[in-house]
Amino acid sequence: MSEQDTKLSSRAEDFLALFNKGAEFTRELLRENERLRKQLASVTDRQESAARNPADWEKLRRELMARIASLEEECTTVRERLDQVELENSQFAQRYVEVEEENNNLANLYVSSYQLHSTLDLDEVVKIILEIVINLIGAEVFAVYLLEGEDSKLVPVAAEGRELSDFPAATLGNGVLGKAVAAQESTCWDTERSEDLAQPIVCVPLVVQNRPIGAIAVYSLLTQKDGFSALDHELFNMLGGHAATAIFAAKLYSQSERKLNTIQGFIDLLTK
Repeated sequence: MSEQDTKLSSRAEDFLALFNKGAEFTRELLRENERLRKQLASVTDRQESAARNPADWEKLRRELMARIASLEEECTTVRERLDQVELENSQFAQRYVEVEEENNNLANLYVSSYQLHSTLDLDEVVKIILEIVINLIGAEVFAVYLLEGEDSKLVPVAAEGRELSDFPAATLGNGVLGKAVAAQESTCWDTERSEDLAQPIVCVPLVVQNRPIGAIAVYSLLTQKDGFSALDHELFNMLGGHAATAIFAAKLYSQSERKLNTIQGFIDLLTK
């Protein structure tokens, strides 16, 4: 077979295939037309029957009204279910936010605890405490007190929001601060600000083995802070123990370093 014959045969096959598709499409149109004609005839028959017999018309009307009422009831049910699903989604989203916040809070507690025990330098420990109270608790005016001397006097060693000299010393067991520290329990008064530096709004005793060594006294909160949360109370408990331990360890280390230097100096004198 020549190339020309091959092309003619291919074109004939393509034409035949196209013709068959057109014929099949025509048959489908005819079937669909017949189906629609039957449906139209059925509806027409029902209308004519209803027109001849008012009882049939009334029956058809009741059926349609009942169907409409059923559809409206189903629509109401679907809307109620949709509202319930939206409420559940909102609750899930709120719970997700709460879980994320709890995870973030736990991470902050862990980081804060780690930072407190990452150094044995007393000044650095106190600086870390200040950062925790500012950034996590949201305090604006506060001071860190340490118990010094045989008379058990609470002396401010670091402060924010006011000059350190503005904060009065206190005696353990006396006054608002002294009594709160002696009780060895974090105390939170129901207020957001106190201009009286003898009356803090929060007192966090720093306690090591039932022995108070100082306190954190908060007098006012930052403007964006409208109260204390559960995390704040967790931070109070964490600071009361971990900050106290960090301060106690740093003071012991400082004392041991001084004693070691003294002994080393004495040994150097003897060996010269």
